[in-house]
Amino acid sequence: MAYLSRLQRSSHSRRPAAGTSVDDVPDGASQSVEMFGATAGPGRAVPAPRRVDLPVQRSGVPVPATLWLPAEGSGPWPAVLVGHGAGGHMQAPIVVRAAGELAALGCAVVSIDLPFHGYRTPPDEVGLSAAERRSRLGLDAWRARNALATTEAVADWRAALDAAQARPEVSSGPAGYFGLSLGTRSGLPLTAAEDRIAAAALGLFGYSGEAGPPGVAEAARGVTVPVLFLVQWDDELYPRDDGLALFDLLASPHKTLHASPGRHLDIPAEQISAALEFVARQLHGAGRS
Repeated sequence: MAYLSRLQRSSHSRRPAAGTSVDDVPDGASQSVEMFGATAGPGRAVPAPRRVDLPVQRSGVPVPATLWLPAEGSGPWPAVLVGHGAGGHMQAPIVVRAAGELAALGCAVVSIDLPFHGYRTPPDEVGLSAAERRSRLGLDAWRARNALATTEAVADWRAALDAAQARPEVSSGPAGYFGLSLGTRSGLPLTAAEDRIAAAALGLFGYSGEAGPPGVAEAARGVTVPVLFLVQWDDELYPRDDGLALFDLLASPHKTLHASPGRHLDIPAEQISAALEFVARQLHGAGRS
């Protein structure tokens, strides 16, 4: 049964005005997304996972990828794909933190640089901060570019999962997915299309009707695995009504929503940890192969 936790109601939902730049969106969006997720929750000190390069090729083109493994043991461990947010990369603080917590929970972790991010950053944007890159393009154009790359991102994720599961340390059985914001933009259709994904933690994203990016509703209706969905009640980038609408569209009979007060990047550390624990618990319950 779906339920709301950490819920704090306010009188209205904020939506960014059409054509706004990221500089016009207050507080949360102006924080340094490069450091998002760097602060761990209380009691979350975990052993550093082992990090190894993961060679990935799709259609003859390399996809930058990293594999994290538990500090001890030889596996095989179930794989969890961890997607970064807009302006991030495969070794962003939230990804590294998620990798550490998931490895401590007995999972192997795969991350990639999504299109236009990390090692795939366009040459004329290299060296700019995430805020500078978004301001330069404008928020609408930034989102449109990421939306158009969704199909490519899904194919990259599938190739990365193939490469990871070809290794002896990684189970060939059910896998999981964790990703917020941009990580949900690609993770939602991936979870709908990829039979190996058995559980997902998504959020900080929404459905704004026909005016929004194409394919979001269709992908949500294709998600039938257990899902934990995170919403920020005062999200200035993806208003709560859009997040609730997307949650409602998810076809999974086993979906849970956690809502917390605050803006887009104010998500509590313990909620991220709860999402990671949810995915790991689902995978270990599904068994290993």
